[in-house]
Amino acid sequence: MNDRGLTDPFGRKIEYVRVSVTDRCDLRCFYCMPEGFRDFEVPEHWLTFDEVERVMAAFGRLGTRRVRLTGGEPLVRHGLPELAARLNALPGIDDLSLSTNAVRLAKHADALAAGGVERINVSLDTLRPEVFKRVTGGKLEKVLDGLMAAKRAGFDPIKINMVVMGGINDNEVGDMVDFCIEHGFTLRFIETMPMGDTGREANEGHYVNLQEVRRDLEQRFDLIPGVMPGGGPARYAQVAGTDIRIGFITPISQHFCDTCNRVRLSVDGTIHTCLGNEHSLALRPRLRDGCSDAELEEAILEAIALKPERHEFNERPEKIMRFMSMTGG
Repeated sequence: MNDRGLTDPFGRKIEYVRVSVTDRCDLRCFYCMPEGFRDFEVPEHWLTFDEVERVMAAFGRLGTRRVRLTGGEPLVRHGLPELAARLNALPGIDDLSLSTNAVRLAKHADALAAGGVERINVSLDTLRPEVFKRVTGGKLEKVLDGLMAAKRAGFDPIKINMVVMGGINDNEVGDMVDFCIEHGFTLRFIETMPMGDTGREANEGHYVNLQEVRRDLEQRFDLIPGVMPGGGPARYAQVAGTDIRIGFITPISQHFCDTCNRVRLSVDGTIHTCLGNEHSLALRPRLRDGCSDAELEEAILEAIALKPERHEFNERPEKIMRFMSMTGG
């Protein structure tokens, strides 16, 4: 293994890969994927589980420690617990997690835990069924069932990701804190990001600065400095008198580019080095042309060398034309 790890041109160690196993989803969150969208990657272009395992083995040899399975919605990909077990067994990979909307989690929670997934993040923007229907087109009860199954399966931590949107769910922030205190969940608030037409529309019409949300929460809860293990970008506070931590993910109001430690592998085998830029490198053609392990590692190093210093959401929001589901959440 390369003990130095992967380091980008700006001295940041890249130890975290978010692996998208599908660009498809069983919900239609309006800020992520427009209703009626059908321009999905064809299955023939998806990386097979063998190819995903091979790519992540190469990342592991180069020093990557953390892997998160994402989508789209990863649980729509048949056999995901099998892939989890294969990745969990790779040398060097010691942190395997999952991002999900939890619609199918009740069915798969035990198998995922057995496969080595230890931590999960669940997208949940509201506790009101009618608002959930408006935002996602789905049924809230399925998500809540999935969350309770995750508790029983022993995932720790279980993190709730809430995209705060003005005029939609910004009046539920306190209720979500109470819900997470009740169930022992970690809560992370996220600002909308202007990715693609849907993201820009959500950002322009519903963007909420999380600095304001934090100030409002401080009027109701006693927040003290908090930390949370993991590879993500959230800045945490803790609710005094509890073990509950609240994270703030602020790509717009307070970007975290200087500490970015991650890249994304899309379902078609493309390494995306930044959500807010188009720097990328396609691995699938090389894999299917029979590249050696050494050539694969060299391609990964080539991709890391493309990683920009920072995103351009603020300066050039029109630049990013892809949807979040295409890149990997």
